[in-house]
Amino acid sequence: MTDTGHWLLEIRLFKLHPGNREEFDRISREGTIPLMRRLGITVVAHGPSMNNENGYFLLRAFSSEADRVKRSQALYVMPEWLENYDATVSAMIDDYDTAVMPAAPGALSALIHPV
Repeated sequence: MTDTGHWLLEIRLFKLHPGNREEFDRISREGTIPLMRRLGITVVAHGPSMNNENGYFLLRAFSSEADRVKRSQALYVMPEWLENYDATVSAMIDDYDTAVMPAAPGALSALIHPV
């Protein structure tokens, strides 16, 4: 992520099935987040929600809506995703919602959580 231009911040809130959050977090830290980063997706922050025992959040930044769609679609058709994560992760998720909003680079820099 650079400090020039504007970004889109994608906020994804997951409602996980009870008892799955610890494993979902492990898979995220060890597998899916590194995979996203290898694809060039800027993962700003992720982790368990502090106010919901079944909640998990993922903040990602993209240069444009077209970039967000392109990179997201590329992720979910990768053989590594399909073979290692798709069924497992999907089974842990009860529901999720996604919001996208514009963000200035300075705001994103303030949110970055090294994981």
